[in-house]
Amino acid sequence: MHLVDIRIYPVKSSAGWSLPEATVEPWGLAGDRRWAVIDEAGDTFWLGEYPRLASVRAQNQSDDGLLLSAAGLPDLKVPPAAGRPVPVGFTGLDQAILADDDAHMWFTSLLGRPARLVWLDDPRRHTIDPAHGGLPGDVVSFAGDAPLLLTSAASLRVLDEQIGGDTPLDMARFRPSVVIDGAEPYAEDAWSEVTIGEVRFRVSELCDRCAATTIDPLTLVKGKEPIRTLARHRSWNGKTWFGVRLVPRDQGRLRLGDPVTI
Repeated sequence: MHLVDIRIYPVKSSAGWSLPEATVEPWGLAGDRRWAVIDEAGDTFWLGEYPRLASVRAQNQSDDGLLLSAAGLPDLKVPPAAGRPVPVGFTGLDQAILADDDAHMWFTSLLGRPARLVWLDDPRRHTIDPAHGGLPGDVVSFAGDAPLLLTSAASLRVLDEQIGGDTPLDMARFRPSVVIDGAEPYAEDAWSEVTIGEVRFRVSELCDRCAATTIDPLTLVKGKEPIRTLARHRSWNGKTWFGVRLVPRDQGRLRLGDPVTI
């Protein structure tokens, strides 16, 4: 088994970037989901309801700012967040730091309703919900339920066969942090510990899937797959399942091609 993809999403629900290597921090991959878009009440915009979020290409800058781009909008350089703390509706987190007004206006134009961009200044303030396998001391970025999500290329190949379409699904639908290959399909369901390269992880839980996976990452058009097929083959406890969530036991570096051991 080996690592075949590494992805980060600088803004929660934005498009992902595939990287040749990445640093594992206690709260996730470096540069992953330290920013989020919230509404006036402090709740995050859900990708399943606002697919245009997936059109946003957000690039981390060396000064801790962002470069934002999306079709139909001018590119925007966002300086490091220096606004006031505001309440946010994330379990295990009470507040985050506002970005500047231009960023709020940019996302408001994108989504068609008032929006604000916020920065998680210290991920050690955001604890993982015990309902999602969080243990004392576990922390997370704006990723939410776990620092990383692992998916398997073999599992996706089986799912594609079950769907029976002409075009395989893009793994980007599942928004993984790391993708592995060489395992038996859905072998990851039974894992409790996994080591990628020299970095150890605890499997905190299986990942239940929502309607956000039905959005084509290129066209942003919603369909019925993969939820329809997962509901036939991967449904229990009233949910559908694909991938597993990981909590780092170590800090270190991941590189494409790293061996994966259980």
